Amino acid sequence: MKNMWNERYAQEEYVYGKEPNEFFKLELLKYKPGKILLPAEGEGRNAVYAAKLGWEVFAFDSSSEAIKKTEKLASEEKVKINYQLSFFEEVDYPNDFFDLIALFYVHTFSRAENHKKLTGFLKSKGTLILEGFSKKQIKNNTGGPRKIEMLFSEEELQSDFAELTELKIKKEELHLNEGKHHQGKASVIRLIGQK
Repeated sequence: MKNMWNERYAQEEYVYGKEPNEFFKLELLKYKPGKILLPAEGEGRNAVYAAKLGWEVFAFDSSSEAIKKTEKLASEEKVKINYQLSFFEEVDYPNDFFDLIALFYVHTFSRAENHKKLTGFLKSKGTLILEGFSKKQIKNNTGGPRKIEMLFSEEELQSDFAELTELKIKKEELHLNEGKHHQGKASVIRLIGQK
């Protein structure tokens, strides 16, 4: 899996673009900057945006090529990112550490375990924001895993994040324009919850 991402990110262009995800961009403006975690952050578009808004940004990814691209983008924008090379299984932060965790198109085989692990890193009253592909995305060829078990359903997310309150989960059909791998009509799920 790591080799696939290294190959994808090794090219010069930013495969998902340099602009932050639209939902993330709008949501982040509603919160006072603090410590934020971006798991599987890829080339850093969301991390750099958060840092420019004054957040103390932590991120991890299993691709060394992704981290190089993030460092380049962060340098261009004159911001600092605490980025570590790590898989979900190995990553470790203190419990109750982050004010906000943002999961954008993070589809893993160990979905439930990874979501529960991340919830532990969130401070009490901290917020989790997620956007990812719904199971209906399997019919589209506009991005995302081609294995249905890696795509999200509302019921799965409700269960994964059961300890969050004020949980808002919404399915959306939208037009993605995020680099060449997220292009066109897509079925996504958006989630916001508080610990």
